[in-house]
Amino acid sequence: MTTTTKLTHDRYEIRRQAFKLFGGAYRIYDPTGELVFFANQKAFRLRGDIRLYTDESMSTEALLIKARQIIEWSAAYDVLEPVTERRLGALRRKGLASMVRDEWALMDAEDQQLGVLREDSLLLGLFRRFITNLLPQSFELQVDGIPVATFRQNFNPFVLKLAVDFSKDVGHVLDRRVGLAAGVLLCAIEGRQR
Repeated sequence: MTTTTKLTHDRYEIRRQAFKLFGGAYRIYDPTGELVFFANQKAFRLRGDIRLYTDESMSTEALLIKARQIIEWSAAYDVLEPVTERRLGALRRKGLASMVRDEWALMDAEDQQLGVLREDSLLLGLFRRFITNLLPQSFELQVDGIPVATFRQNFNPFVLKLAVDFSKDVGHVLDRRVGLAAGVLLCAIEGRQR
């Protein structure tokens, strides 16, 4: 299956590998349960670097996600093609807003804001941060105010699973690579918050 074919689905599931001592590993499955991408985050790097591969052999890179800076208060992550490192888009965490409700700006290759990725509700966000983190998170991605994707965490105390749904994006406004990068970032950042 080619990388292009792997990006044609409306639904995916991202699972964070449990019990990995250093770094992070994420598996992305299509609706049939077939592994379509494997993401690896190396440990002990000053700048975040997550690489998506076509399979677990890690022989062919499909996508790069690189942090622009070391400090992560309002970190921006570029989504790049692996060989040319051409920027496809970027996601910037809104630092102050994310203290009570996770929020990200979705940007195009020229850093113009296209949309926003936001946690389901302010009240639930506050509840998760200050009372219990056992409530699964849910996010909606909007481009120009129109919903194009949802990201829903399944409750599982051992393995973080994130259901990604692009079915609302009937016009294919969102590059699936950027959408999947957003899902992997949510898993990686959420993993550090727990």
